[in-house]
Amino acid sequence: MSTTKHGGSRPRRGWGRRRAVRISLMLTALGVLACLAVALLPSGGADTGRVTGAAVAAAPTGSGSVDPEIGAPTAAAPSPVTSPPPSHPTTATPSASGSPRSASAAPSAASAAGRIRPGVGRQGVATAYEAGDGNGACLYGPSADMMIAAMNHTDYESSRACGAHVQVRAANGASITVRIVNECPLPCAPGQLDLSQQAFAKLADLRVGRLPITWTLLSPAAPDPLSLRYKTGSSRYWCALQVIGHRNPVAALEVRTGGGWWQLPRTDYNYFLAADGNGCGGTVRITDIYGEQLTVAGIAVKPDVIQPTRVQFARH
Repeated sequence: MSTTKHGGSRPRRGWGRRRAVRISLMLTALGVLACLAVALLPSGGADTGRVTGAAVAAAPTGSGSVDPEIGAPTAAAPSPVTSPPPSHPTTATPSASGSPRSASAAPSAASAAGRIRPGVGRQGVATAYEAGDGNGACLYGPSADMMIAAMNHTDYESSRACGAHVQVRAANGASITVRIVNECPLPCAPGQLDLSQQAFAKLADLRVGRLPITWTLLSPAAPDPLSLRYKTGSSRYWCALQVIGHRNPVAALEVRTGGGWWQLPRTDYNYFLAADGNGCGGTVRITDIYGEQLTVAGIAVKPDVIQPTRVQFARH
């Protein structure tokens, strides 16, 4: 009966010790060869590979500038993170549907005046229109004084001319001061004033039709302190604010919010709009085209109510 043997034949005595010696010598030789190979590499080869890998890892993934020394993109400076504004002209000036902008300083007279500038005379023609109760595109409401006018579309500048007082002189030497409460749409030409019939009659007979004139901005002896009014429908969640009875044209209106002062965009219907309600019912800061700033607190959101203040712009 045969017996099955598992494994190979038994090795001879002493063979295992010799095999261990050979393996040890072979490993030593391989180590020596590896050291020689590293020594023969170009200087800095290993470090170059490591630096290149670090540079790739550090390369920005977004937009940035290009370093002129290495031609590689450098990381762009991070944009500041701020709380979202209500949304202007700070200074903004954005369209009526745009966002308000931060404004910490009054705009200069040169940048704020628009087309109607202090000390700059304009030439044009005067025409006449039936002004009714004196209300117009500026939405001031009925006027107690009919010495009013509609400014041509170009100089109206989406309501920037509203409330301006201009002195009008006719070629015949007659003069009158009118307040801008309306817009004269195209084809009214730049420089043209469409006067109420009552105002035109102070300069010439209505039958004249078109009267050559010159006119300049005026800072009148004023009157009473200016007033503020919230538009119908205003609330803490949406509001539009209007300045009434100001001596000089208004260049900007800001409201105080948790993030500071924010300039509201001016609409073509002569209100400053806070579309998301930020600042509604809070402190208001008004700037005229000369750069003077007036701050008014405690104006409650009372739609369509004229609320008088205790302030007025200085005379120039």
